[in-house]
Amino acid sequence: MIDSNVLLAFFSTSVILALSPGPDNLFVMAQSAQNGRKAGLFVTLGLTTGLIGHTVAVAFGLAAIVHSSVLAFGIMKFMGAAYLLYLAWQALRATASTFQQRSLQVLSSGSLYRRGIIMNLTNPKVSFFFMAFLPQFADPRHGPMILQFFQLGAVFIMATLLVFGLISLFAGGLGDRFRNSAMVQKTVNRIAALVFIGLAVKLALSER
Repeated sequence: MIDSNVLLAFFSTSVILALSPGPDNLFVMAQSAQNGRKAGLFVTLGLTTGLIGHTVAVAFGLAAIVHSSVLAFGIMKFMGAAYLLYLAWQALRATASTFQQRSLQVLSSGSLYRRGIIMNLTNPKVSFFFMAFLPQFADPRHGPMILQFFQLGAVFIMATLLVFGLISLFAGGLGDRFRNSAMVQKTVNRIAALVFIGLAVKLALSER
């Protein structure tokens, strides 16, 4: 097992990293502003579920395969970019009538949760980050490396839940103040669309 002091240092570092502007926390912020606090929280749960997949990939060496394959890396990043562009298109095509319908029927929790999972799993940079970050806090003298990677992954997920949860509450609270205004909601959706497009371009142009 990993020493408690090492885990504390890892948790603190993870919180700082989660607070740093990046695709995931910007994604949570945009979804929360668009659809409310609850939406942001379910997207956060989806993103952290995706982190489980990346933890497994690193623990069993799957990330190394993606890292070594230009084709696999390209497929993953362009799938992620395409999905972000789809979300941007949905935000841009929303009309005033759509805003009125949202007061009666919002995106389902399952749909928001899936958005988070897809966003996270289709970003190969997350696996590469885990592959470079987790081993720094693991030590073969403390037991099987696979178990240590899972332990570190769980701590990272806890830090992400904490930070992204707070972002959801903050951004969702601001959005709640203006959600009854079609004009303001349209502006929020356009800003969210620009965020999604920016993230898509950044992901598509990313290199290993």
